[in-house]
Amino acid sequence: MKYDWKKEEKFLYGVKKLPQVVTVPPQKFITIKGVGDPNKQAFSERVGVLYPTAWKIKMGFKKFYQLHPEQQKDFEYAEFAIFPLEGIWSTKNVEDITDKDSFEYRIMLRQPNWITQEMFEAAVAAVAKKEPNDLLNKLSFETIEDGKCLQVLHRGSFDDEPATFQKLDQFAEANGLKRKSYSHREIYLNDARKTAPEKRQTILRYQIE
Repeated sequence: MKYDWKKEEKFLYGVKKLPQVVTVPPQKFITIKGVGDPNKQAFSERVGVLYPTAWKIKMGFKKFYQLHPEQQKDFEYAEFAIFPLEGIWSTKNVEDITDKDSFEYRIMLRQPNWITQEMFEAAVAAVAKKEPNDLLNKLSFETIEDGKCLQVLHRGSFDDEPATFQKLDQFAEANGLKRKSYSHREIYLNDARKTAPEKRQTILRYQIE
């Protein structure tokens, strides 16, 4: 049986255009940090080491499951779908949030809860053996807990996100909620490289108290 995040976690990923409060539990990720304009090569290079590693983890677990029938009872699923790309974003220039060169980000791909540090390290080693890349050394395996958050679905260009964040801010103010920090999370439900800007769907989320 395959774990499909689209079906199993609709409360996190089936987001609508109206703001909603959600409590996000601890989640495991492979992550990598960066700075600057996401339209430049450095960002693409970081995305380019996340996906091969995630695929190695996925295929490594599938092979482990098949070769160890005596341990299959410990897992509810035999395989899983690759999760969407996510990013936690902030800036060094709060006076001009459109200054992309000042962006600070940590992009990531979520992993199922049963994936371990050892599985991650084995995947990184396998990727490095086939496609050596210094950025692989910058990957981390982390557990992140967003906790209580406000989120909404943004449709359209990334450059139009400020208007959608304004909707979140208005909802928060109307309901007595306070944003915890300037940083926010974005979850990209489709591939920006293959999707016209006006058709992109991005979950925008920030922590509240």
